[in-house]
Amino acid sequence: MTDHIYWKNGVLYLLDQRALPFKKTYVRCKGFKDVVSAINNMTVRGAPLLGVVAAYGVVLGAREIIRRRKRINKTDIAGIVEKLAKTRPTAVNLFWALRKMTEEYEKHKHEDDPAEALLQTAIDIHVEDIENNRMLSLFGAELIEDGDTILTHCNAGALATGGYGTALGVIRAAHESGKRIKVIATETRPYMQGARLTVWEMVQEHIPVELVPENHGGILCARKIVNKVITGADRIASNGDTANKIGTSMLALCAHEYRIPFYVAAPLSTFDSCISDGGRIVIEERDGREVKYLGDRLLTVKDVKARYYGFDVTPAKHISALITEKGIIEKPFAKYIRMLFLKSEKRPRRKV
Repeated sequence: MTDHIYWKNGVLYLLDQRALPFKKTYVRCKGFKDVVSAINNMTVRGAPLLGVVAAYGVVLGAREIIRRRKRINKTDIAGIVEKLAKTRPTAVNLFWALRKMTEEYEKHKHEDDPAEALLQTAIDIHVEDIENNRMLSLFGAELIEDGDTILTHCNAGALATGGYGTALGVIRAAHESGKRIKVIATETRPYMQGARLTVWEMVQEHIPVELVPENHGGILCARKIVNKVITGADRIASNGDTANKIGTSMLALCAHEYRIPFYVAAPLSTFDSCISDGGRIVIEERDGREVKYLGDRLLTVKDVKARYYGFDVTPAKHISALITEKGIIEKPFAKYIRMLFLKSEKRPRRKV
């Protein structure tokens, strides 16, 4: 599935994830502000996808300035990057993509129109994300056994990435290999990404899926109704601590208590080797109104105070393995993550 985001004739088209599964409609991002709004208002979400969208956002921002002034400078690029960086503070893929776009600008800053090189880099980031997701999904599928029932939280499918998916990509790859599996998806309040998006994706792929309320992790694990838990990630620290959608840490605790494997699937762009542990991850706190309302419908007492943290951190000790496009990372995570990034730094950069 790659039609949820595409570039055509200078316009970025984004499938509006707020409308799914009831309506399939696209938001047309013709300018930089459109991209910022799409990220802020949850038209798009999912750490890998935010990186891809942000890269295209840099292109649109650069094109606007070049059309207006016939040139663009380092300060202009920094301003574009800064505005995009403020949209979602937890998802590190966004910052990773912005860094790559800034580096690409530096290579082409003396050209009359560096926006063309920026566009090619954004496309490369998009294509590479899809390739990485497919590869990590093949590795992850080896961890799935025929007959498994897999619990997942939020949405880490094609909709959350450039295409194919991370946690749901693993499930998709296992299904494509002929394994008979079933998925149990949590609702994932308050945006209901599990109910609206994960269930929709699984139905599209003809993979058996069942929906449960948010608070069922304990009983599902205690009764051994699920064999494995797989989630995506928004940021992974160098010791393996993982930030993901709020509620993930509770599922990890349940899985740990009842000795059920808990896996995290994410590309290397989700790893933040600059931070030592999850305590240093910035957790986004969203408007409490999102808890009090379902769309425009008030769900509680109008004047009550509400709090909504977008993410929580699962300690590495509760994670069985990390699934990446370079293979499965087992414990001790810190050692193997360090080795993996040292190898990546030594590898020659792929030409655009």
